[in-house]
Order: sequence, then C-alpha cells, then structure tokens
Amino acid sequence: MAIRFHVAIILSAKEFPVIESGLNMKKILLAAALCACASAVSANEVAPVVDKQSCEKPVYPKAALMNEEAGTVVLSVLVGADGNVVDSKVEKSSGSKALDKATMKIYTSCKFKPGAKDGKPQQAWTKFEYVWSLT
Repeated sequence: MAIRFHVAIILSAKEFPVIESGLNMKKILLAAALCACASAVSANEVAPVVDKQSCEKPVYPKAALMNEEAGTVVLSVLVGADGNVVDSKVEKSSGSKALDKATMKIYTSCKFKPGAKDGKPQQAWTKFEYVWSLT
C-alpha cells in the first residue's frame, strides 16, 4: 500500500524576514515534508494510554522531604499487549534517587490501554514526565 501526501507551505519574505535565501526556504520545505512523511508512516500506530485511576497515589519520599529535594523525572515505560508494565527506565533523573524511584513506583503500578499497530494490541514504549515540588 502506497502512502501519498501533499505538503503546501506558502511563506512570504515580508512576513518572515529571516528567510533571506532560497537555501533557507529549501531547508524549511524539506523539514516540513519530512514531518508530514513521518506522521503518515506512524498514522496506523497508537501509543499506550495510562488509566490514571489505576495508579498508586504519589507519596513524597521522606528522605527527599528531609533533604528538601525537588525535580522532574522523565520515565519511559514499556507496556505489554495486555496493558501491564513490562519494563521501565529513568530517561532523565531529577537528581534525587528517592524521587526517581518513587516515580517508577507510581507508573509501574498503573494499568494501560495497550498500544496498537493496525488495530492489534502490541507492546510499546511511552514516556512520562513527573514533577516533584515542595511548594
């Protein structure tokens, strides 16, 4: 099955003075075409969706409270075709091992609507960002 797409971008040098040369315009059109192509290819894939009601309630770790630690954790979670968490890993640490571990505990306890490809459930990675704040 062939996927066809058409990208039309109309830019004016008056509206966008940064575009001074044809080279810059070519780069912009190429980037737009690549984005359109990427979205067309992944249109038949659906990412996993978390059921927030099923997750453990976040509990600020005592050690992190005592040390006044705060930060943002970026976590990747591998969700199986059955909607259960298969694996997880910290992509970006908050700088606190206690907060990173607590974030993993929250999201590994969740149930998910699994990802799908061509309408069939499949194992897929998804990312979360959790912010721990003392205020």
